[in-house]
Amino acid sequence: MVRDAAGGGSGSGAAGGQGVWRKGWAGRSRPSGPSSGARGRKLWPGRVNRDQRAESAAETPTMGGKNKQRTKGNLRPSNSGRAAELLAKEQGTVPGFIGFGTSQSDLGYVPAIQGAEEIDSLVDSDFRMVLRKLSKKDVTTKLKAMQEFGIMCTERDTEIVKGVLPYWPRIFCKISLDHDRRVREATQQAFEKLILKVKKHLAPYLKSLMGYWLMAQCDTYTPAASAAKDAFEAAFPPSKQPEAIAFCKDEITIVLQDHLIKETPDTLSDPQTVPEEEREAKFYRVVTCSLLALKKLLCLLPDNELDSLEEKFKSLLSQNKFWKYGKHSIPQIRSAYFELVSALCLRIPQLMKDEASKVSPSVLLSIDDSDPIVCPALWEAVLYTLTTIEDCWLHVNAKKSVFPKLSAVVREGGRGLATVIYPYLLPFISKLPQSITDPKLDFFKNFLTSLIVGLSTERIKTSFSECSAVISAFFECLRFIMQQNLGEKEIEEMLVNDQLIPFIDAVLKDPKLQDGQLFNHLAETLNSWEAKADMEKDDKTVHNLEKVLLNFWERLSEICVEKINEPEADLKSVLGVSNLLQVLQKPKSSLKSNKKKVSKVRFADEMPESNKENEKCVSSEGENSEGSELVAELSLTHNCSDVISPLRKKPLEDLVCKLAEMSINYVNEQKSEQHLRFLSTLLNSFSSTQVFKMLLGDEKQSVVKAKPPEITKLAQKNPAVQFLYQKLIGWLNEDPKKDAGFLVDILYSALRCCDNNMERKDVLDDLTKVDLNWNSVLQVIEKACSSSDKHALVTPWLKGDILGEELVTLAEHLCNKHLESKGSSESYFSERWTLLSLVLSQHVKDDYLIGEVYVERIIVKLHETLSKTETLTEAENNDSSVSFICDVAYNYFSSAKGCLLMPSSEDLLLTLFQLCAQSKEKTHLPDFLICKLKNTWLSGVNLLVHQTGSIYKQSTFLRLSALWLKNQVQSSSLDIKSLQVLLSTVDDLLNALVESEDTYLLGVYIGSVMPNNSEWEKMRQSLPIQWLHRPLLEGRLSLNYECFKTDFKEQDTKKLPSHLCTSALLSKMILVALKKEIVLENNELEKIIAELLYSLQWCEELDNPPIFLTGFCEMLQKMNITYDNLCGLGNTSGLLQLLFNRSRENGTLWSLIIAKLILSRSVSSDEVKRHYRRKECFFPLTEGNMHTIQSLCPFLSKEDKKEFIAQCIPALLAWTKEDLCSTNGGFGHLAIFNSCLQTRSIDDEELLHGILKILISWKKDHEDIFLFSCNLSEVSPEILGVNIEIIRFLSLFLKYCSSPLAESEWDFIMCSMLAWLETTSENQALYSVPLVQLFACVSCDLACKLSAFFDSTTLDTTGNLPVNLISEWKEFFSQGIHSLLLPLLVNVTGESKDTSETSFHNAMLKPMCETLTYIPKDQLLSHKLPARLVAGQKTNLPEYLQTLLNTLVPLLLFRARPVQIAVYHMLYKLMPELPQYDQDNLKSYGDEEEEPALSPPAALMSLLSTQEDLLENVLGCIPVGQIVTIKPLSEDFCYVLGYLLTWKLILTFFKAASSQVKARATTREVMATYTIEDIVIELIIQLPSNYPLGSITVESGKRVGVAVQQWRNWMLQLSTYLTHQNGSIMEGLALWKNNVDKRFEGVEDCMICFSVIHGFNYSLPKKACRTCKKKFHSACLYKWFTSSNKSTCPLCRETFF
Repeated sequence: MVRDAAGGGSGSGAAGGQGVWRKGWAGRSRPSGPSSGARGRKLWPGRVNRDQRAESAAETPTMGGKNKQRTKGNLRPSNSGRAAELLAKEQGTVPGFIGFGTSQSDLGYVPAIQGAEEIDSLVDSDFRMVLRKLSKKDVTTKLKAMQEFGIMCTERDTEIVKGVLPYWPRIFCKISLDHDRRVREATQQAFEKLILKVKKHLAPYLKSLMGYWLMAQCDTYTPAASAAKDAFEAAFPPSKQPEAIAFCKDEITIVLQDHLIKETPDTLSDPQTVPEEEREAKFYRVVTCSLLALKKLLCLLPDNELDSLEEKFKSLLSQNKFWKYGKHSIPQIRSAYFELVSALCLRIPQLMKDEASKVSPSVLLSIDDSDPIVCPALWEAVLYTLTTIEDCWLHVNAKKSVFPKLSAVVREGGRGLATVIYPYLLPFISKLPQSITDPKLDFFKNFLTSLIVGLSTERIKTSFSECSAVISAFFECLRFIMQQNLGEKEIEEMLVNDQLIPFIDAVLKDPKLQDGQLFNHLAETLNSWEAKADMEKDDKTVHNLEKVLLNFWERLSEICVEKINEPEADLKSVLGVSNLLQVLQKPKSSLKSNKKKVSKVRFADEMPESNKENEKCVSSEGENSEGSELVAELSLTHNCSDVISPLRKKPLEDLVCKLAEMSINYVNEQKSEQHLRFLSTLLNSFSSTQVFKMLLGDEKQSVVKAKPPEITKLAQKNPAVQFLYQKLIGWLNEDPKKDAGFLVDILYSALRCCDNNMERKDVLDDLTKVDLNWNSVLQVIEKACSSSDKHALVTPWLKGDILGEELVTLAEHLCNKHLESKGSSESYFSERWTLLSLVLSQHVKDDYLIGEVYVERIIVKLHETLSKTETLTEAENNDSSVSFICDVAYNYFSSAKGCLLMPSSEDLLLTLFQLCAQSKEKTHLPDFLICKLKNTWLSGVNLLVHQTGSIYKQSTFLRLSALWLKNQVQSSSLDIKSLQVLLSTVDDLLNALVESEDTYLLGVYIGSVMPNNSEWEKMRQSLPIQWLHRPLLEGRLSLNYECFKTDFKEQDTKKLPSHLCTSALLSKMILVALKKEIVLENNELEKIIAELLYSLQWCEELDNPPIFLTGFCEMLQKMNITYDNLCGLGNTSGLLQLLFNRSRENGTLWSLIIAKLILSRSVSSDEVKRHYRRKECFFPLTEGNMHTIQSLCPFLSKEDKKEFIAQCIPALLAWTKEDLCSTNGGFGHLAIFNSCLQTRSIDDEELLHGILKILISWKKDHEDIFLFSCNLSEVSPEILGVNIEIIRFLSLFLKYCSSPLAESEWDFIMCSMLAWLETTSENQALYSVPLVQLFACVSCDLACKLSAFFDSTTLDTTGNLPVNLISEWKEFFSQGIHSLLLPLLVNVTGESKDTSETSFHNAMLKPMCETLTYIPKDQLLSHKLPARLVAGQKTNLPEYLQTLLNTLVPLLLFRARPVQIAVYHMLYKLMPELPQYDQDNLKSYGDEEEEPALSPPAALMSLLSTQEDLLENVLGCIPVGQIVTIKPLSEDFCYVLGYLLTWKLILTFFKAASSQVKARATTREVMATYTIEDIVIELIIQLPSNYPLGSITVESGKRVGVAVQQWRNWMLQLSTYLTHQNGSIMEGLALWKNNVDKRFEGVEDCMICFSVIHGFNYSLPKKACRTCKKKFHSACLYKWFTSSNKSTCPLCRETFF
């Protein structure tokens, strides 16, 4: 036999020393005996002999330097790796691993290197690698390798996995004991996978595995143990497990015994590599597992196999080392040891009897071991020892060694282990022989006294379970001792007088101990004695039991009287006595709760619950007569009658009467509340006329004379009723605020003594009318609700008229509370509200507590009060009864289970809903009340929806609330906040309705709120029509009728239009329905979405919508009420068809909705195309058809547009005068043509010219429809409409037509334009009429298009125009336009100074101002504006120029950008004209050498001053450098823009002043002067006498800052331009000025002289510093260097290179 070393040679990777391995281990030979040579030795590296070292070296390659740290960067493998590689190359093999082989050689392990054939045939290369990793020391490596091994076992073929089996046992036996618990768990999990793969092929290796496998199942790490059990069950079904264990029993025993007897921490682990703490931990765990594995072996082994192991166990038990484990310092080892002792006693009792001298002291002397791990196993071993070894007490001194230890444990309350130890005490004392317990009296007295002492420890008192365990053990032992010693007077008296009564007395004083169910145990004990006395046939036994019971009652009476018979009776003691008497009155109820305790008394014939695994350990041995008798005696109590035994009844009644009399005396004499409470408890359990009669005593039996005769008669007959009137009513009314619950209990006790319900009703009715206050009534009803017995007593009274009427009166009084004075306290009302809430909300068997008619009347009162809240202020509501009503209603709705709501409660529910659905401003309710109201009505709705049947038809709330909602949103009385509150409340309502089993309920409800078609149409018509402004201006829609009111002011109100409210409400409702996947009928979904789109489109089209409308749209977004959400949740396939139908029927917004959907890509082009495939169906034209086509135009293909145009062209040719203005005539078809043309999709020039000719023919035939220079007040909208479309066409024609026009066509366009413009100018008073405003817009737009056209003409394009067209334009048409528009601008801006530029009133400003930007300077200077001069204004300007400035400059602050920009452009053209007037004025002083003092226009400077003040308010608080975003179109934006434009004009003025041109007529010279800083540059142009025939001469005047060559180039360029390019003098000078500007543009000052041009040599800064990059004049630098004596840069101080 060879037992290999732990290391097996350096780097072997084998787990040696973990078990005894020998030749023929698979069962082919018996194991060798203890005398085998190597068995007893452990061969460690460093301790083996030389031969062994040599042998090991020969077999295993040396792995040198394995533990050394490899040098960083050293890629060369270690010697062992190189050796393995060399071997593989030479022999064609790879290094193997240490493991078991299947050869029959003497060696029990496989060499590290084998022949290639054997390795290849047995082990897969991947498995080889994993198994090598398993031999590593690193925990992570092993863990990952084991997990990988498990995966490979699952995934690889069975044959490949089978190749691993010969090598698995050695690895498993080592690694299953690994120190790391994760490795152990992974090992068992991998083993299970291996078993599932190889199955029966594991059989040959079982014997070498089983010992360690059993140990693994007992692992102290539960997951590892569980995994091992799973593997074991995977290998063997439960029926086969004993057989498998039996097969390997010898090997198992040897392995486990070796671990227990021979192993040490240093033999299990290598001391050189494993720390001491880790070695010891592993050793302790191995010992624990071995002990438990031995126990498992004993329990699983069949009986017939036990004999064969006796010798081995005898050998084990003969070892002293084994018995020392009972005293080991590690609790886990001690626990496992005692478990093994129990199993040995059970399975091999004879062997244990033989070893009695060792077993008895080992177990019995450890009886005080208080470790929680050890204790359960120890006490089980104690019982098995007592049962198995009859003479166990011969080997220990019970009185000196065992009992003192037991007494100490018990006196200390089990040291925290009472629940474990105390259930064993009864079996323990039942096993004690009499010889040990003599003298019995002293022994049992001490034993029970110790138990009682233990009960008084603080730990026991604070733990219910431990207290119960001690009390249970006390009574079990007491009954057992009484049973065993019945008839022995001394012991009987000791048990009752010295133990039981003092115990009860102690518990009565300490309420903590009463939780341990002592009274129940006492009642059970008395019950057992009484039952036995009744059933026992032996008279002597009966006599003895009766004597015991009589003694008990006498002593109990004494201590009870002692507790009560004190003026200041201790409250705890009084409570204890009352609890005790209550339990003794009803013993059966306590028995039921205590049956579980009986089952804890166990003997050897019962299986311990804690050891389910050891089913085989249970046998029928050890049953004894004492135990059987005890169980039989306990079982008697289960069959007892419910009637109280006569042995108890009389003494108990006597005691009760005595205590009651004593208590009433204290109450009468000293008004003791404690005694009164005690009396209440007594009467509750013992209510009889006898007790009440005794309580009345000798008092006269008289009642108040005023009482009805039936009450008087009843009181005379019944002492209880007399006591009620004489005593109880007085006590109840003494202090109404005091808790009188115990007095009400006395009332019920008295009522219980009445003969029938009618008597009780008469008494209670009388009390309700006169004697009882509301607080007492409340408590009476509360008690009735808490107990069915009490409810049965008062049901007739509760349902009666007297109480009902009183409650209705109370409700009326409470509801009007806020109208009364506030004299009463809040609690005064609170109690009464609580009473109302109780009678409404409490149900008994689905019925109200009081009569239903009274419930309804009370609810009506509540409803009436709620309806008045809107008339009160918030402060009044805050103090009103609304909060209480909410509480009452909430409780009413919440408690009504399944019963239908009555009409009055539905009205109440509706009012609650309405109050929540309206804003605070209307209801005047504080927030906390609104929250209460919401919870209340939701509870009511929840009750509604859970009813069965057709809820909507049955419920008036649902019908009325739907109607109310419909009226609310259609009344146009909601602002945003109100609508938001309404939608939120409806959301809550619908989410509640969804919970109904009636799936159609929500759909029906939505349908009832939905308006019909006429209602929808009425709401659409009521929407303000201002939305049409933008579509009309932008040409998206055309109109030829006036649908606007003349007063066009926006609504001042903040109320939302009804259409918006209704569409929002219904959209919110269908959103809830769609989320719950509820399908709506009658296309309601499409209709509601269409109306929502209509509302949103209306909001979108408005100019400057008020804040409340933008807030409306934001609110919808926040609530997710959007088109995308609604369409995404539901089926809207019919929506587009519905929209097209409405668009073709009505046009207007419906058409724009379609365009919006297409634009936002909410619908695809293919979907839309289906609806306009047949173009002819849109004709004859109606307004709807026309608007639909106009809205579709931007999205139509060219082919589609051509088809529509093809329908329009023929129609344009053949109309009469009347038809020209109709929708299905010239107006409609031209409007469609314009819409198509607007999208630049018509490239047919001939077609455009053809239309133009048609228009010219219209003028020729029907000139009176063309609105030329006429008064529009008498013109029909139809004619206005067609003119607008004609003008639109001409504008579009000019924009898109590139082919030349005939002179007659130009005449038609330009003359018409001017004539329409004159009409516009003459009808300024009618601009408030939308079509007139639109006419003015398109007229100005046409003038603008023409101005832009002629402004952009060049020499190349003028050739295509008719002769003299340009001159006619400049001399006549342009003059005409601006002479009309400039005064018109002044007039229009003078009338509306504060109107926003986006307002429809100012719509025509944009085209008019854009046209004015083209005004020539000469026309501007020759204006005909009325004079506007300012008194005291300093100016050198002529009057016409100053008037122009004073008129235009203020408009730089006009609240419309087009006006600001146009005015800027006009003033910009004036700026170059202004400086000359300053120059001319200066000439009067005669000093031409002096520098001219130029000043900007006073009008500009005064405006600048005004703007600076305005901007100071806007930007004054903003730090310098911070970017500020100014909202476009705001007032601040206007100020900032005006300010910037003003400065730009001032800078333009100075720039113009710096470049002056003067003409000298006498010398025929033109002198141009360019001024920069203090330097003046001059240029002189000399004109010949025969100019313009002779050539012009350009002379250099004064050249400064410009190189000579550069100057010459400029001169040459100017000469060429003037002489050879036919350029004007001014244009040539502008060219020169541009060159000079560019020269000096961006040039920085020299940082020495702070000038761009040097003062003497006129050079520019050119010398740059390499560091700071600044440039300096050369002359300045020279001066700097010479004066400072430094060569550093003046700026950065670095050396200047």
